Amino acid sequence: MPGIVIVGAQWGDEGKGKITDLLAERAGMIVRFQGGNNAGHTIVRDGEEFKFHLIPSGILHSDKPCVIGNGVVVDPRILLSELDGLRRRGVDTGNLRISANAHLIMPYHVLLDTAGEMKLGKLSIGTTRRGIGPCYADKALRLGIRVQDLLDEKILRTKIRAALEPKQQALRELSVQRRKLRKEAGEEGDKEGLEQAIEDAPDPRLDLHTMTEEHVSYGHRLEPHIADTARLCWEMLDGGQTVLFEGAQATLLDLDHGTYPFVTSSNPIAGAACVGAGVGPTDIDEVWGVAKAYATRVGAGPFPTELEDAVGRHMLERGHEYGTTTGRERRCGWMDLVALRYAVRLNRMSALTITKLDVLSGIGPLKVAVRYRSREGAILDTFPYHQSILHSAAPEYEELPGFDADISDCRSESDLPPQARAYLDFIANFVDVPIRLVGVGPGREQVVWLKD
Repeated sequence: MPGIVIVGAQWGDEGKGKITDLLAERAGMIVRFQGGNNAGHTIVRDGEEFKFHLIPSGILHSDKPCVIGNGVVVDPRILLSELDGLRRRGVDTGNLRISANAHLIMPYHVLLDTAGEMKLGKLSIGTTRRGIGPCYADKALRLGIRVQDLLDEKILRTKIRAALEPKQQALRELSVQRRKLRKEAGEEGDKEGLEQAIEDAPDPRLDLHTMTEEHVSYGHRLEPHIADTARLCWEMLDGGQTVLFEGAQATLLDLDHGTYPFVTSSNPIAGAACVGAGVGPTDIDEVWGVAKAYATRVGAGPFPTELEDAVGRHMLERGHEYGTTTGRERRCGWMDLVALRYAVRLNRMSALTITKLDVLSGIGPLKVAVRYRSREGAILDTFPYHQSILHSAAPEYEELPGFDADISDCRSESDLPPQARAYLDFIANFVDVPIRLVGVGPGREQVVWLKD
């Protein structure tokens, strides 16, 4: 079964990196197919923690090619920093390949992302301010800079000049805004506020020559990794090898099918693996969805089962729910089966992985949302398509017995408390998809396989 897509089934941060790392043992290649360094995948191996933003989660398997696909947007500075960090820790990164067709996040994308969020104020979406959205926008406008352009200084300079021209007004406005923030912070005599103002609104004066030279140097360092990655995928698949397609973010953050506009700028669903890696639909044989045993969300947007009480705080602290990329606290809440069933159908998932079941130990009873009730009192059994309905929807819960046992040492289904098994069975039966793997702790060995 050569093509397996791994996708987030909630709002992201479900533990996809750990699952990818585990399944990579049985795969021939691992491919990241969308998103940018707004993603954060954490892997704990032999007690050592690795955090990835751009590099595929299979990189610790040095004998397996790891691919950054054409659907990913790449900040070369961040990528090189990740590579340098891994090398310092003794990790061989010679197996990394980067699509020549992947688009580059340029310095002006980060500036524009920051400016856009600041301009929206209280209406901000809550982006990571990493330049992801503006980069994808330039890609659609055909003003994008691609990885292959790093290898041709003349083309690179021409493309940067063309991309910068329509942005000059926005960058000038940001410069004015920056001076205003400097003045306000300085008038208040607040040195810390001044430093924060400068950090939040960096200098937008971008020199074409400097930027070109800098990115040419990036190209020299990345050249050994740049390849026709679609062809590499074809060769692996045609040879009968298993290829893992790794998504970032998650289904409910999908640009088309998520809680728009509080979404990411790409398509994290399984169908996007074909476009973002350059393979055909029939190359995909299985889709594995990853969901936490509860739910979390970072940034703004609707979250029907959100908890702002002691239980939610318990989930946050026990689950260490802080963003890998931003460090922000994640909003926590009960498992939302209405949303999960929507994600299952949208991705046509063939299997589920439930992570962080150990976090629910000591909580009782456990609740799962099985339907919503609209503001007008209507019962909603399916995920509402209209944003006004979703924003005001109230969850209706089914209560299940909790468990107090520490399950971090469980390694088989029979080791799990009956209440934990009943909780998993309820989820699987509700969404009509088998659960294949359960996470009971952060370590890669802290898993329970439910089916071979």
